[in-house]
Amino acid sequence: MAVPTLITAVLLVVVGVVGYAGQDPNPETGKVSMTALIPAFVGGVLAICGLLAFKDNLRKHAMHLAAMVGLVGAIGGFMPLQRQMKNTGTIDPLKPSAVAGELMILICLVFVGLCVRSFILARKARKANAAAPIT
Repeated sequence: MAVPTLITAVLLVVVGVVGYAGQDPNPETGKVSMTALIPAFVGGVLAICGLLAFKDNLRKHAMHLAAMVGLVGAIGGFMPLQRQMKNTGTIDPLKPSAVAGELMILICLVFVGLCVRSFILARKARKANAAAPIT
């Protein structure tokens, strides 16, 4: 799962950087909001977990942390949508911040699903190895 974690990390960094670069500056301050980079920060943490997962003795812990980060990322992806609903009373799914949030939700949920599948397969493999007779 180390490689899928790194791929997920790259996808989230791209979403964050594109969202930040494509954002219009605030007309009052002339600055661009750093919150557009949140997917990139989540991707950075996943990249660290993915790199740690290449070490056999750290793999289990790194991947469990990565799954937790992915779940938090999926939940966090709803924040732009929630903020839009609070401010305008509706959700425009094509607004750049909403698109970034939607992509973050999708990427993170697929990643968490892959992690859960991997955890189940690993547990089955451990049980099969434990049940196998020693020859």
